[in-house]
Parts: sequence; C-alpha cells; structure tokens
Amino acid sequence: MTDPIKHVVVLMQENRSFDQMLGALTAVYPQLEGVPPRQTIPQLNSGVPQLSNAVQVLDPGPRHDYANVMRQMANDCGGFIDDYRASFDKTSQAQWAAVMGYYRLDFLPVLHTLARNGLICDHWFSSIPGPTWPNRFFMHSGTSQGKVSMPDASNLDFHIYDQDTLFDRLAEKSIPWRIYHHGLPQSLVLTHQWQYAARYSEFDKFIADTQGAASDFPAYCFIEPDYSGQDENDQHPPSNVMNGEALIARVYNALRANEALWNETLFVLLYDEHGGFYDHVVPPAAIAPDDKRDASGFGFDQYGPRVPAVLVSPWIDAGVATDVFDHTSVLRYLCDKWNLAPLGRRAAQANSFARYVRTSGTPRVLPPHIATPPLTSAVFSDNSHDNALSAFARFLDEKLACHPVNASAVAARAAQDGSPSSLPIDLAKARFRAFLEKWPASAAAANNA
Repeated sequence: MTDPIKHVVVLMQENRSFDQMLGALTAVYPQLEGVPPRQTIPQLNSGVPQLSNAVQVLDPGPRHDYANVMRQMANDCGGFIDDYRASFDKTSQAQWAAVMGYYRLDFLPVLHTLARNGLICDHWFSSIPGPTWPNRFFMHSGTSQGKVSMPDASNLDFHIYDQDTLFDRLAEKSIPWRIYHHGLPQSLVLTHQWQYAARYSEFDKFIADTQGAASDFPAYCFIEPDYSGQDENDQHPPSNVMNGEALIARVYNALRANEALWNETLFVLLYDEHGGFYDHVVPPAAIAPDDKRDASGFGFDQYGPRVPAVLVSPWIDAGVATDVFDHTSVLRYLCDKWNLAPLGRRAAQANSFARYVRTSGTPRVLPPHIATPPLTSAVFSDNSHDNALSAFARFLDEKLACHPVNASAVAARAAQDGSPSSLPIDLAKARFRAFLEKWPASAAAANNA
C-alpha cells in the first residue's frame, strides 16, 4: 500500500466513551452518530437523561470490568446507572448525571479542535466489553490471550502474555519504532517487549525527537500517558479530564511544529475503553481473534462500547467515518501498509481506514498550534489499573533478581520496600525504569553464561 504517510503516532488515553467526549460534534457534522435528540432517548438508565455537563472530576469513576460492562450494555445500553448505583454505597444525582452526561461543544478545547480538523470515527468500538489491560493488548497484538479481566493485584500471580505483537512484526522488517511513556509503560506486561527494552523512552524524548530530522523519526510510535501519581494525565477517572487535554495538545503541537515531519505523519488519538460512561450505540458482534476463551465463558465475539477516535493528518480530510472499527483496525492498516504478517483473525479481517488517506494532491493545512490547558492538582485514584501496574513493578523486580548481576540490588530494594504486593506509585515507576535500564545487560549476560 502506497500513501504519503511515513510516520504513525498513536496516543491511547483511558476510559472515556464516544458520547461523553465527542457526542456534541453533531452540531458540526449532522451525519455523525453523536448524542441523539433528547426526545428519542428511551426511559432507561433509571430515567436519568443524557444532558451536557461540565464535570471535570468524577469520584468515584464508574466500574468497567467485564461483568459491569455487560450490565451497562444490557437492555439497549440501559444499565449504566443501575450498575453505577450497585457498585458504590452512596452516589448522588449529580454523579449519575456525570455518568450519563456529555461535554458540550468546545468544552474540551483540544479534542474538539482536533475533531473539527480531523476524521472522526463514530463507530470505533473498544475491542472487548471489559477493562484496560485486555483492550490495550488488542491494540498491541490483536488478542488478550483469552483474558477478559484485570489481574488480581493482591498477589503476583500474573497471566503470562507471551503472544506475538505488532512490535515483533515491525522488528522483523527492520521498521523503526519506539514506545514513549511516563514511567509506567503498561505494554511491558507483554513478555516479548522485554527484548526491546532499549526502544522505550520517557515522554520528554518524544518532544526532543520531533525536533530532529523527519528521516530520523520512528515509523511507528506508541505513547503511553501517565497512569498515576502527581502528574496523571490519562483521563482515567477521577483524574481531571483537562490534564489529558494538555497531554494531547503537547503531542499535536510537537508534531505540528516540525513541518517536514508533520507532512508525513498520521496522528491517531484513541481511548482504550469507555470507562463505564454512557454511550447510546449498542455494540455489534465481533470476530474472535483466536480459539481462546475466558473462564467466564466469554468468546471474544463481542465489541465493547464506542470510544473516541480521531485521525489527524495533512493527508486525511476532515469529516466523519462511519465504518465499524476497533483497535485492531490500526493493526490492519499497518500490516497492509508495511506488508506485515497478520496478528490473529480479528486483525486480519478488521476494517482498515486506509481508504481515507489521500494518495495525491497536496498536504492539507491544519492549525499550527493548539493552546495547552493549564494543569490542575492531581486527584489520586485507587483503581485496578493503577494497582495492577504497581504490583507488576514488584514482578519485574523479581525477574531482574533471577540474574546474579542484579540480585544484590534487588534484594536491597525489597528490604527497603517491605512486604506489600504493590508499591507507592513513585517507587513503582522507579522499578519499571530500573528494569528497562538493567534488563538488556542482564539478558545478554544470561545468554553468554
């Protein structure tokens, strides 16, 4: 496949539904399947209407494990409020309104500016009706290895995710790629990623790399937001949605400031799953990626609720794409583009967005800069994603300890940390960084032993 795109940059944020974040864009594109007229909404969800709201921080955020999402999707997506009320002892009508609500046009200045200037995919569904980890695994590998849930962070009995990934396929073809992160790269849960530790960089390096020659910039970049801590910007409730807006602006502005790079780039802005926020579109059936089945009986033949998705590039015209997409659509586009071997049945048959990429003409002019919203004080969350990553930091430390070159340092850290399975977030980030720094040398030493 020949198109002018030489660099694909994906930023995957957390836990927001299409209706909530982009539903108001029907005012710009009447054909977009956004927030429906109020009079057409059935009396579901305990009668709570779908109205615009300005809630930047919702605490507690809705639950979004598999069982919760199935209840939310029941009865034509009529169970969102019932599930929220059942999940927490005390909730208010204002909180119910935030679960059902949507942001009015231009309340999210960065996302809505990109949506006005990019291609809105209004039928992009999360890959499964479940939480963060399995949906992100679909993004990277086209499967979650038969797991639909998050791991139990109370122990280190993690499932081993050893499937082939997009990054394996890129490496096989010597196509340069890099993952940029904020200290807790969740993609490191995929064991094949350990061999690529040198291709992980902190987000500041992304900013620096965009300032260099376009020919030196990776062909594929995946950006992981800050999932927890003082600087959390992933938009996972209860973190402030505006901090995520600031991250999106930084990514776009860095790419846009380098004209040569920007004119060869596709910026894909995605969200991994809906986070329990209301969306009115009932998800369709999906193709199972493989023959694995979750212990719950789920066969991976069902999409989860819609999520926000915007494709921004000088080579993609602004508008609306109504095709059914999910996270494996990125894999399909890249596999076709660079002649990579497919990653499972779902990705092999997913709809590609290639037809929206122009192959002739001149690059379209987009806003040269988007104002970056000011950062707000962090709201510290206690959710399964953060807890699992924190516990996984201890798991990585144990893997390092298997190599004698690291054993004494790891033992000293364990003695300092004490016995909890998870760690405070600053220590967890330190463990991830230590692994990324030390693992390549440890693996080399083991291979030469």
